[in-house]
Amino acid sequence: MESLSFESDDLGATEDFLSRAYARMSIGSTTPDATHTRVTRTGIDAVSIDEIDLSFEMSYSVTPLGKICLCVMHDGTVRDHGFHGVQDDFGPGDVVLFAPPELPYAGRICNARYNITMLDPGLLSQVAGEQSGPPVRLTGHRPHSTAVARQLGRTIAYLRDQVLADPAVAEQPLVASTAAQHLAASVLSAFPSTALGGDAGIAARDERDAHPLILRRALAYIDDHADRPITVAEIAGAAHVTPRALQYAFRRHLDTTPLAHLRQVRLAQAHLDLMAGDPTDGATVTEIAARWGFHHPGRFASLYRDTYHRAPHQTLNGS
Repeated sequence: MESLSFESDDLGATEDFLSRAYARMSIGSTTPDATHTRVTRTGIDAVSIDEIDLSFEMSYSVTPLGKICLCVMHDGTVRDHGFHGVQDDFGPGDVVLFAPPELPYAGRICNARYNITMLDPGLLSQVAGEQSGPPVRLTGHRPHSTAVARQLGRTIAYLRDQVLADPAVAEQPLVASTAAQHLAASVLSAFPSTALGGDAGIAARDERDAHPLILRRALAYIDDHADRPITVAEIAGAAHVTPRALQYAFRRHLDTTPLAHLRQVRLAQAHLDLMAGDPTDGATVTEIAARWGFHHPGRFASLYRDTYHRAPHQTLNGS
């Protein structure tokens, strides 16, 4: 679990902090006597979310971050933001990619309050199931539509307020893994990317590979590793096929996806822990759910009721 907090009226101290917290940068202001900055961060290994409040106009020139950097604007504006052939202005409600991980960028922040979400670029390839080929890249800095931008903004807010805000939840390995992959999947859904490419011949071969033996290998791997953070690519590797072939196998033979099946296996394990748990020894539904990667108690309870036709607290209490 990562956290930091910074507040200053000194432009030099702010530049030093931002260079350490993000990447080497130079900043300036047309109002050097009024440069109040406040930054708070919460994060886990692969994802961090910063809330930033700049009550002045600040120019910036930033070296490559090496991470996917998303910006959700609350108030104020970002103007003349540019990188490699792109120049744009952002305002309240906008959700944007600041720049590809390998490119520098520059612009002006004008009396703005916003958040910055940074994630490991490798997460995109993990959730797309394309770790064996070229890394998945985002190919546009704005989402497909206003609707998907709002949805991504809600996902980021939920991760910040419901997962990262509670260290006891965020430090659960399966919660951290599930939350990071969910965010990466939301980013891929929102932005244009290279994730949906593919050769027709490769796709045909993958479909031929989707036979029951592959499925049995994958199911055995999931059963043996459900208590660990695992990805579609890792399951496919254990089954000796591509991630696409694995998806075909699950769709053809089980009418589901590998991750949906993994979630059901984890739900079954949570069910066993609820049956064995003793509330007088401190066992709780929230703790057991988090242990198996379910970081939203309400959604866990709904999924549990749909599967076992009773509330999880009834199972824990032996009702």
